[in-house]
Amino acid sequence: MSGRGRLVGLAFCTCYLAAHLTNKYVLSVLKFTCPTLFQGWQTLVGGLLLHVSWKLGWVEINSCSRFVPPPSLQEAFSTSSSPVSCGGTTATRSDVLAWLPASVLFVGIIYAGSRALSRLAIPVFLTLHNAAEVIVCGHWVCFRKEKTPPAKICSALLLLAAAGSLPFNDAQFDPDGYFWAVIHLLSVGAYKILQKSMKPSALSDIDQQYLNYIFSVALLAAAAHPTGDLLRALDFPFLYVYRFHGSCCASGLLGFLVTLSAVKLKSLVAPGQCAAWLLLAQVATAGSSVLLFEGVLTRAALGCLLLGGLGEALLVFSERRGAPR
Repeated sequence: MSGRGRLVGLAFCTCYLAAHLTNKYVLSVLKFTCPTLFQGWQTLVGGLLLHVSWKLGWVEINSCSRFVPPPSLQEAFSTSSSPVSCGGTTATRSDVLAWLPASVLFVGIIYAGSRALSRLAIPVFLTLHNAAEVIVCGHWVCFRKEKTPPAKICSALLLLAAAGSLPFNDAQFDPDGYFWAVIHLLSVGAYKILQKSMKPSALSDIDQQYLNYIFSVALLAAAAHPTGDLLRALDFPFLYVYRFHGSCCASGLLGFLVTLSAVKLKSLVAPGQCAAWLLLAQVATAGSSVLLFEGVLTRAALGCLLLGGLGEALLVFSERRGAPR
């Protein structure tokens, strides 16, 4: 691995750790449980920063930057052959429309993830989040009939066992938290399947995230009032406290940096090394959260978390063996 790859990997781990701890602080300590507003703010900041980065030439957005929604869906399909941007590989309106289901799943990921993280400890949340790999692996084995390495199958089984046994061993079991965590991991699994099935695509990872940001801001803003989050936010006791303002600004910036560093890391290192950096970031985040946030961790629950960690390590091993030399 090059020195640049290590530097980007360390930056990714740092941002990943800081982003999750900041989100947990806002959601659990300050108890700002208005996900449409909190996630809407994060995606708004992320979208604006990504757009500014593109204008400054720091990132390349080859599609959707000049996309203007047509007056009707019929017109969209009738002009689907026309490019929506210039420079590099162009994408058509049909490429953008084909990605919209994934953007819907992205909204489900961040909304359900916010609800789950507000009620669950970070190590528990990450273990359940990683169980999404079971869905991905099961899809490719059962429906695509693709040959899967035994190590990857064993990894999926370990992740499933860890996630399945956690609710029975969690001393702080919260039904709502686990419910939203299940919605979150199902959305993550479906998103990964859809993302892989669309490759090769005219949309790069940055293009996809840019579309996710735009769609999320629009949908979450529209849902803020019907869900009651807008009215609840007006009664939030820390609404005018600088700690809340600073944490929200930090969460938006860190979320963007996690995305940017993850995309950069993906372009610099092999998939197996990228998975190893993600595992390192999750281990550091889970360990730090135990020290910073109150919680009860029984031996049985710790065993489930270690089992999930073993499953992730085995997944990294399978990815590294399958990576091109």
